[in-house]
Amino acid sequence: MTQSHPAEPDLTWPPPPFREPVPPVVAEDGVRHFDGVTYATRPGYRPRLLDVRVPAGVPGPVPAVVWIHGGGWLEGDRRYPPPTVPAGLLHGTVLAAGLALVSVDYRHSLEAPFPAQLHDVKAAIRYVRRFAGSFGIDPDRMAVWGESAGGHLAALAGLTGPHTPGAAALEGTEGVGAGDTSVRAVVDWYGVSDLVSLRGHPLPPVPPGVEFPDPYDALLGGTDEERPALARAASPVTYAAGGSGAPPFLLVHGTRDGLVPYGQSEALHAALHAAGGESVLEPVEGADHIFLGAPDVAPIVTRSVAFLARHLDA
Repeated sequence: MTQSHPAEPDLTWPPPPFREPVPPVVAEDGVRHFDGVTYATRPGYRPRLLDVRVPAGVPGPVPAVVWIHGGGWLEGDRRYPPPTVPAGLLHGTVLAAGLALVSVDYRHSLEAPFPAQLHDVKAAIRYVRRFAGSFGIDPDRMAVWGESAGGHLAALAGLTGPHTPGAAALEGTEGVGAGDTSVRAVVDWYGVSDLVSLRGHPLPPVPPGVEFPDPYDALLGGTDEERPALARAASPVTYAAGGSGAPPFLLVHGTRDGLVPYGQSEALHAALHAAGGESVLEPVEGADHIFLGAPDVAPIVTRSVAFLARHLDA
């Protein structure tokens, strides 16, 4: 009888800045789950992870949507949409449209200030493109969708690239250190577009005994003197002048948003149109942040997915 020996351990040093995806778990409905995939690492930080859901019964490589969570850049988790949007609704609507869903974590602002968060989003896009064959994803049909802080990052991901004037530094070299980070569509739910103007907007009161840093100062870092320039560099409207070359945008925002005013989406919509870009602004009448007060969130999800499916040729 031949004796088998365990495989030799990988003793590569330093360890690679990302890990190849392992084979998926296939659920009873045929959906393929790649959970907790490490798309970027850096000593001293938690590994940056992503989850991929690939729909069943869809022939050929499928288009993909990268979902970016909110949380004021200070908190949040790829696994949990906002409490007003059930995960089953979000995931099920995306998969039913024949799209793969890629949910990503990124460094929070007290781990590293901007542009670390955008570097991570772009690293996730590069990673999915690098291993598109393993996932069953079409690398040429990718979009981004984010809510709140994630909407801000989605807008920046759509508007910046290595050929954007002044924005090459926003690409980063995390994980798969180089490659295409372009996307074919952006859905931005109530995201920040102009940090310069928003830094003066009063924040909601914090309950007694709760410590919550100023999200804008935490994101930007730097000194008081440096922050105005840092705020411009972190604002999607700064890059909207190149809107004629930007992907199509869908901006969805509650008209009574007390945290990120509706005018933030109006400003980005106007800037994109002025530059010749394609942008649709959809107000949610009477809704606050995370669509609180909206009578039914399901149609908002459905219209957002339909926008993505149309532009990804799903």
